[in-house]
Amino acid sequence: MAKPGQRDPAKERFWRTTFSAWRTSGESVRAFCTRRGLTETAFYFWRKELRRRDGERTARPATPTFVPVTVLPAVALAVEVRCPSGHVVTVPGCDGSFLRALFAALAPVPPC
Repeated sequence: MAKPGQRDPAKERFWRTTFSAWRTSGESVRAFCTRRGLTETAFYFWRKELRRRDGERTARPATPTFVPVTVLPAVALAVEVRCPSGHVVTVPGCDGSFLRALFAALAPVPPC
């Protein structure tokens, strides 16, 4: 058992195992906790606490990284149209007249 103010590795292992079992159970938090005799308050506390601890492990001080960049002159403007269906259409070599025609074609038609 850990001393006051120290982390208890056995308790952390218990809760990690518990969360793993909950994720595979397909049950709601309430049903899972009731079946296991756990309080929802403890469940949510430990879920938040373990996420915080996991963040501590992966957090590193930010060190700037510089990479070489080559800037090329722009050859032509390209337009990318993203449709609500998820389709993406990329049209290279666009000019102002093409854009006006494209947006006019995409504008909703007023009802008759």
